[in-house]
Amino acid sequence: MSDSLVEARLGKIEALKARGIDPFPARVPASERIDGVLRRHGGLAAEEHSGARVGVAGRLMARRQMGKASFLDLRDGSAKIQIHAAADRLGDEAYRGICDTDVGDFLHIAGEVFRTKRGELTVAAESWTFLAKAIRPLPEKWHGLKDVELRYRHRSLDLLSSDETRERFVRRAKMMETLRSELTRLGFLEVETPSLHPIPGGTTARPFATHHNALDVDLYLRIALEIYLKRALIGGLDRVFEIGKCFRNEGVSTKHNPEFTMLELYQAYTDYEGMMRLAESLVGAVFQAAVGSLVVDYQGTRLDFSPPWHRVAMLDAIAETSGLDLGTLTAPEIVAAAKTKGIGVPNLSRTQLIEHLFDRFVEPTLIQPTIVTDYPVEISPLAKRRADAPHLTERFELFVMNMEIANAFSELNDPVDQRVRFEDQERLRAGGDEEAQRIDEDFLFAMEHGMPPTGGMGVGLDRLAMLLSNSASIRDVILFPALRRKDEA
Repeated sequence: MSDSLVEARLGKIEALKARGIDPFPARVPASERIDGVLRRHGGLAAEEHSGARVGVAGRLMARRQMGKASFLDLRDGSAKIQIHAAADRLGDEAYRGICDTDVGDFLHIAGEVFRTKRGELTVAAESWTFLAKAIRPLPEKWHGLKDVELRYRHRSLDLLSSDETRERFVRRAKMMETLRSELTRLGFLEVETPSLHPIPGGTTARPFATHHNALDVDLYLRIALEIYLKRALIGGLDRVFEIGKCFRNEGVSTKHNPEFTMLELYQAYTDYEGMMRLAESLVGAVFQAAVGSLVVDYQGTRLDFSPPWHRVAMLDAIAETSGLDLGTLTAPEIVAAAKTKGIGVPNLSRTQLIEHLFDRFVEPTLIQPTIVTDYPVEISPLAKRRADAPHLTERFELFVMNMEIANAFSELNDPVDQRVRFEDQERLRAGGDEEAQRIDEDFLFAMEHGMPPTGGMGVGLDRLAMLLSNSASIRDVILFPALRRKDEA
């Protein structure tokens, strides 16, 4: 952008001050939201005047000047309305002043509402007030930022220039509102838990580490909300949920951002079957509220969220897609079985081999909403074992368009078994697995006082927002995604 454009606008600021006009006043004349004006006067016929005088405030987005009269587009956070400014109504000095404003400036306009001959609802400006000066012009004449990096780095300009971007975040907000209202209706209590944890727990992931100077202790940004929510449930809050940020010091992709938003909820006296029904109910309510349908288009694929969703056991899905029946095979036996099928696999632990085969063969097939159930105990240290198959757990994950959207358990409430599994995780950690979980003595202490049978679920809200808004990348639905520093990009 030319420095001369900035210098010209800075010059206008000085000219305003010289005329005794504050270019950044602290007070705004009485005004109302533009969407309210549009609703109230939407019934006006062409060329009909309302007789009602309104005050509206917003950003000047466009101007079409025709001698002694001009049409302006004014937008606030709710909508856009047309302004008609005329010298014979405003007076010559006030008209010259409004014509000297720049697109991007903030103005207050007062006048009568009428509908033009062409049918546009309009405010006939009788007076106006300067509210704030924009020093830099808006991008590309407001046709949108074409550079993806600029859209993420300068989200404010993306929001200004793209109706699609604004609608994306409106849908995200509707998702949050719906989840909270639905869970409250079902008797869940929203709580808040710490973001700084002494032990990173609740899942397997690499944490961000920091140091608390006053307490002189190392702490970690939470990788999940689970452990503290379970402690609240043990304390007698039978239905709890939290919508909060989690942080994982891992890679960035179209499906991953190091800072992301989770919904986690825990309900006493139910199990993972109850969580399956709750997932179908919550996701259905969100799509009805934000989109108005359970059938949506996502990147050219028609998705149907009508319940019941398809269900398949994890090991069955691996067998169906790869031909490998893992059962209770050990790691060397899995490698040998894969070799007989002509499938090369890396030298990994049994846990890692199962995850590798699932990611490689199953996940690419999971397009429509699919509940994958009964995960092996080695990869589910916080889930209850199946009574009829102790090597498996009562756990499921919801997949849509190859993305994990939700993860749920019949929660492990046996403190002895929980300690053993934590110890198994510690051995994995000692063997070099940096993401393995650690023993959490405070959690075990709480659990040893008794924990009711519980169903728990976590939902990745950024990925759900991607589906709601037909967004190909997680960065599209995070208002300010993580980026490299500009001088390193």
